[in-house]
Amino acid sequence: MDNRSNGGKPFFFFYQAVFKRVGLRLPFTAFERELLKEINIAPAQLHPNGWAFVGAFQILCGYLGIPPSVDVFLHFFEVKKQGKSLWVSFSKVASRILLTLFRNSFKGWKGNFFRVCCAKHDPAALDGFPLYWTEKPNPTKPKSLDELSSADREVCVALVGLKIVFHTSTLIAREFDANALSTYFGRESRPLFVFFIFDS
Repeated sequence: MDNRSNGGKPFFFFYQAVFKRVGLRLPFTAFERELLKEINIAPAQLHPNGWAFVGAFQILCGYLGIPPSVDVFLHFFEVKKQGKSLWVSFSKVASRILLTLFRNSFKGWKGNFFRVCCAKHDPAALDGFPLYWTEKPNPTKPKSLDELSSADREVCVALVGLKIVFHTSTLIAREFDANALSTYFGRESRPLFVFFIFDS
């Protein structure tokens, strides 16, 4: 896509629903940028439910005291593009489901979007990921443990070992309420690990 329609400055289009319903914020985190780059898609190409998984995963990692990793995320999710659909989605891996679906359906989101540009004080805000719709997204199979670093492998084994499916909508709704998050995690039947120590 040519960016001359924005005076030669980079931009991307994004759907309002991802901000209003999923709670995504800008600028993107390093994790979000790396994930978009890994699967080679622009922000608007990822279905809102996919963005909800991304947000909830980061909230979960933050609570557990572990850095969000693209490889760990792609151990639990498969990247898919269904048939002639224009959008890419994440499919949960049956043997290791970590998060529930945010919504069974989104209505009226495709026609409500806006253009995102860089602010003058942060000219690099749009660096590091595809801005414009890509013709060849990178559908990937879930990453196996053998493909992961030792640190990521340890995290995946621990998360699977919890045998808990976390509610995406609950995590997103309680992101900024530490007490509510603590109460939610405290209701789970198994103790949660809250930190990792890795060799440097």
